Amino acid sequence: MLEVKDLHVNYGGITALRGINLTIEENQIVTLIGANGAGKSSTLRTIMGLVPKSGGKVLYKGEDFTSLATKDIVARGIAMVPEGRRVFADLTVEENLILGAYTRSDQKAVASDMKSVYETFPRLKERSWQKAGTLSGGEQQMLAVGRALMVNPQILMMDEPSLGLAPLLVKDIFDIINLLRERGNTILLVEQNARKALEIADYAYVLETGELVLEGPGRTLLEDQRVQEAYLGVAR
Repeated sequence: MLEVKDLHVNYGGITALRGINLTIEENQIVTLIGANGAGKSSTLRTIMGLVPKSGGKVLYKGEDFTSLATKDIVARGIAMVPEGRRVFADLTVEENLILGAYTRSDQKAVASDMKSVYETFPRLKERSWQKAGTLSGGEQQMLAVGRALMVNPQILMMDEPSLGLAPLLVKDIFDIINLLRERGNTILLVEQNARKALEIADYAYVLETGELVLEGPGRTLLEDQRVQEAYLGVAR
């Protein structure tokens, strides 16, 4: 469904990604794990057209959209929940959700998806009139996910969705990720909680300093001694 081929990214004189190859199959959860600075977020941002590539291709359903603008990538059904939530603090919950659908013209479908988001996140429905900047961290994360869902995405990319959340809310976020997959979404997940990510992932990639060093089914990597020692806190 989505293929990343030999992707290279440079920030000035720094090489962020070195020949990354990824395949994301339809209706799967695929996760990227690795230490801070490994290139996980750079991968997502480059797929979305937010960071220029210095080499390689990104294919979606066989179409090369390497040179497409971000708004055109969104219009094709790919959305991202950014790290740090990035909600529009001075706008209401509902206004944030409406902005998520800015590429869509079918208002009946948009209204239906708004209803679906409120059913998925009843807390947002209760606070639809409230300014996003006054929400709790967990509520803002729900809003960031809901806003991305208003794109009506086939692929949803999530960058550190559990970062900074209390343990109970972390569980809620991963329950929501599973629910979205059950509803037909394909998920590309970057997550600092490697154990949780690998537990739910159909497939996983391990990044180190901009290079892929390991890949395989999530549960397989969960049992891999190298992954356990490096990312799961398991001593040799």
